[in-house]
Amino acid sequence: MTTTPDWERRSAELWASIDDHEPEEFRRQVDKLAAELPDGHPVAAFERACAFDSTGHSDRAVPLYREALRSGVTGLRRRRSVIQLSSSLRNIGQAQEAVELLTAERRQPSDELDDAVAATLALALTSVGREREAVSVAVAALAPHLPRYQRSMANYARLLVEPE
Repeated sequence: MTTTPDWERRSAELWASIDDHEPEEFRRQVDKLAAELPDGHPVAAFERACAFDSTGHSDRAVPLYREALRSGVTGLRRRRSVIQLSSSLRNIGQAQEAVELLTAERRQPSDELDDAVAATLALALTSVGREREAVSVAVAALAPHLPRYQRSMANYARLLVEPE
């Protein structure tokens, strides 16, 4: 199931204006836009989840992210669903599940969201008491973006979690 270019444009415009809306009104606008899609459309569940998440309701976003994934959301929205579901799970005290989801997600093909996966995993790892591993993940994700010291930082990241 796909969306139309017009629908995507209107969605992007709405999200660009999030700060211009009160949270409840923003969620209503997202819901109205999502309702234009057929019943059971995974993008509708994803967009509704994002709206709850972005307005401080991680608990209400979780079931909608799960629905989007179950319904077959694809492309970057699928990966965003995993990242955002994991972040929401961490926010509601279910960080171990977030670690499991993100660890599996790191085995997926690489894309522009790799660093977001790593950053969210690092946060989830701190929430389950695995701080050294969290720092390792964060430094490893940062290393390729540094103007110098990429190799050294990648090695330091690895050494944080290798057995002595």
